[in-house]
Amino acid sequence: MKRIAILIASIFAACNLFAQASHNIIPQPVSVVINSGNLKLIKEFVIVDESQKLSPEISAFNAQIEKAVGFTFKTQRQSSAKQTIKLKLAPLQHPEAYILNIDTKGITLQGSAAGIFYGLQSLYQLIVQHQDKSKIIMLPSMQIQDQPSFQWRGMHLDVCRHFFSKQEVMKYLDYLALHKLNTFHWHLTEDQGWRIAIKKYPKLTEVGSMRSGTIIGPYSTTAPSDNIPHGGFYTQEDIKEVIAYASARHITIVPEIEMPGHALAALSAYPEISCTGGPFTPAITWGVFDDVFCAGKEETFTFLENVLDEVISLFPGKYIHIGGDECPKTRWKACDKCQQRMKDNQLKDEHDLQSYFITRIEKFVNSKGRHIIGWDEILEGGLAPNASVMSWRGTEGGIVAARLKHPVVMSPGQPCYFDHYQVKDKDKEPLAIGGFNPLDAVYQYNPIPADLTKDEQQYILGAQGNLWTEYIPDFKQLEYMALPRMCALAENLWTPASLKNYDSFLKRMKAHRFVLDIEKANYAKHFLVDKNK
Repeated sequence: MKRIAILIASIFAACNLFAQASHNIIPQPVSVVINSGNLKLIKEFVIVDESQKLSPEISAFNAQIEKAVGFTFKTQRQSSAKQTIKLKLAPLQHPEAYILNIDTKGITLQGSAAGIFYGLQSLYQLIVQHQDKSKIIMLPSMQIQDQPSFQWRGMHLDVCRHFFSKQEVMKYLDYLALHKLNTFHWHLTEDQGWRIAIKKYPKLTEVGSMRSGTIIGPYSTTAPSDNIPHGGFYTQEDIKEVIAYASARHITIVPEIEMPGHALAALSAYPEISCTGGPFTPAITWGVFDDVFCAGKEETFTFLENVLDEVISLFPGKYIHIGGDECPKTRWKACDKCQQRMKDNQLKDEHDLQSYFITRIEKFVNSKGRHIIGWDEILEGGLAPNASVMSWRGTEGGIVAARLKHPVVMSPGQPCYFDHYQVKDKDKEPLAIGGFNPLDAVYQYNPIPADLTKDEQQYILGAQGNLWTEYIPDFKQLEYMALPRMCALAENLWTPASLKNYDSFLKRMKAHRFVLDIEKANYAKHFLVDKNK
């Protein structure tokens, strides 16, 4: 019996490898069954959407198709045409699952709206990879049944250290969508720049969005400035446009409004909510600064609640990210109002004061029907009752939060910080902040810590890759640092662990690069020659 079981397992593994060899989809689908025959896909095919509810998904797909093959598919509610791509809204076991059938007669795709979108992404990749130089598309007959392993499949972008335009942010969202990533963490405020217009506080962008220069070369406290003003911000109309663009691609945006630290840009505009009264200017260098929001003044909480009120009215998602990381307590220790706040609330130290600060903000956010998420420093002094934790200083913060039965997103510096170097030979690479996170480390990372029990593991929502932009001055460099590590992370979070295979991933990446070429992406090409070791 044991030999028979081994034989069956070997046959299954061989069939799975054959199926993988017949397509180059990233992330690797859960199940691919290859059938006999092929389908010639031509522009006369009609997309049939009987529900008439899939216009956003179809429009996004057609925009991709037009770039790839030069035409789009017409859409009809019903069609007597024999050559159809039939889309059917149908509940499947998983809310993001899809079933894609390609046979010699046509294509059918079923699932929720999200599942339909993800199925179209798989179909798009197949179309690119199965067209010849004459743009003739011959798709192999197959059935794909697919669903993700994790619910939070995210990428982060810091637009404060260096600003990226609305169009560039939407291009970044295209890369997330292509790889079935569903969460965009948008880091909007920092010491170096405030990037979101707040109508009640216009000086946040009038003053706080522009710094006088940027340091040249590696970080140091004495590094010279280039003395070139750098800035930019998004109007609320810009924000709405990006949200709509993301929504059409089933991406939820999590905005981050940093507090209590990393606040110099805000304090430059409104110094009265600091401990000292200023004056301040947006930082031209990187690092951590002592001047933070004053925890002892009521005006601080009035200000932040008004800001969050406008942010919440714009962003429809469940989560508001409130930062909470790297907040020095230097000013609080010397501030009479902060010390009085501690006495009035019987707080034993400044860590407790930070917990008070975060808990008070959480109550406000909860009153608006939303939840906060913050970096793992929000554990210090005690975790706010309903908070979720993003673990970046390794995995320990995530483990602690999960044991406290709080939702967790894993994002440890190693290997989830894509601003780190991706090869060992750093001298041949553009300047980065440091560290080493190669492609294989991203692919092989397990977001679920082994230390957690089965019950505790359920609190791990997923993971995300982070792109801090101190040393990423333009979008081409952003693409270079993000891709293909974003592809590896996407497969890590979508594909079941039992199906993950790094060698298979590398082989598929060599075909997937042609999809990235259509996007004119400036991706890193180390994977074409080795395993990034």
